[in-house]
Amino acid sequence: MATNINDLAAEINRALANYAHGVGEDIEKVAEKVAKEGAQQLKARSPVGATHRYAKGWRAKKVGNQWVVHNIHYQLTHLLEKGHAKVGGGRIPAVVHIAPVEQEMINEFVQGVEEAIRG
Repeated sequence: MATNINDLAAEINRALANYAHGVGEDIEKVAEKVAKEGAQQLKARSPVGATHRYAKGWRAKKVGNQWVVHNIHYQLTHLLEKGHAKVGGGRIPAVVHIAPVEQEMINEFVQGVEEAIRG
């Protein structure tokens, strides 16, 4: 098929649009995978109380155009991750469990995006 020189810009734009659409879909799949795996990792690494409610509370859901990992018992996340003061004095030590998973998720997402762009 011969392409007219006047249609060259249109052909290049069409090819770039198809590439961008494909990369966008791949990045969306990577984001979903990373979020769901991150929620599973947090379930596995969270401190476990008598009822396991906090550990079971991790969810990954899509909000607008982005994936969010959160706990339905959100009040506890900061207290457990950073530690807190007791009512009668003293402190409860921190149980760092969110930060390592967050860093792993960031690294995995960046790697997945780079692979999606390379094709």
